[in-house]
Amino acid sequence: MSERHSAPVPAVPGRTAAVIPAAGRGVRLGPGAPKALRALSGTPMLVHAVRAMAASRAVSLVVVVAPPDGAAEVRNLLDAHPLADRDSTRTDVVVVPGGATRQESVRLGLAALPDDVTAVLVHDAARPLVPVDIVDAVAAAVREGAPAVVPALPLADTVKQVEPRTGERAGEPEPVVGTPERALLRAVQTPQGFARAVLAEAHEKVAVDGEGATDDAGMVERLGVPVVVVPGHEEAFKVTRPLDLVLAEAVLARRRANDGF
Repeated sequence: MSERHSAPVPAVPGRTAAVIPAAGRGVRLGPGAPKALRALSGTPMLVHAVRAMAASRAVSLVVVVAPPDGAAEVRNLLDAHPLADRDSTRTDVVVVPGGATRQESVRLGLAALPDDVTAVLVHDAARPLVPVDIVDAVAAAVREGAPAVVPALPLADTVKQVEPRTGERAGEPEPVVGTPERALLRAVQTPQGFARAVLAEAHEKVAVDGEGATDDAGMVERLGVPVVVVPGHEEAFKVTRPLDLVLAEAVLARRRANDGF
């Protein structure tokens, strides 16, 4: 049975901050620099992600959670790629060292927020091209009273539930055990938005073994707190594999050609 949350949800949030966990290695992109530091059109993905958060007028602070031993490197990187002039005077960027898991890194990012921040957006550094309209929509839904908000898209593919083959049977064909109704499913993106008190309680009370939680909204759900969905965007895809880098470069090229990005 889900535990009901006890933390108060502010009716009118004060400042909104974004937390970007960027401490992962990104092994699926192969050896080399951490995924968040890989370049897109000459600019690290992390910088694109920070700029995407800072482009929203709702966000006044961005907390970047760096690898545990890489905070100075990330700070130097961000200083070498400043925000656009229109954003630099109203958006502060702070770098803090992260933890061994994404869950721990988000918790450390939350701990770095000043007291006047009452709404938090948690954004994946590996989603560098999220449009500002999506950031604004998530922030607005939290300001209007939703304790937890996620952007999401309908699924284009049919999804099968399978019985995984592990251990000595890994690699064998996996039997299908069900076909969920696609119309009821959504592919979740970031930034995910929360009332700060709710997200802090989730990180305090919800313990996840192993690699920890990879979805903050899922942690909030386990408190029994309602989570709502707003429309996502195709360009908010996660850069995970080499082919995603090719797609991201194509999106940036189109933006430069069409919008003067």
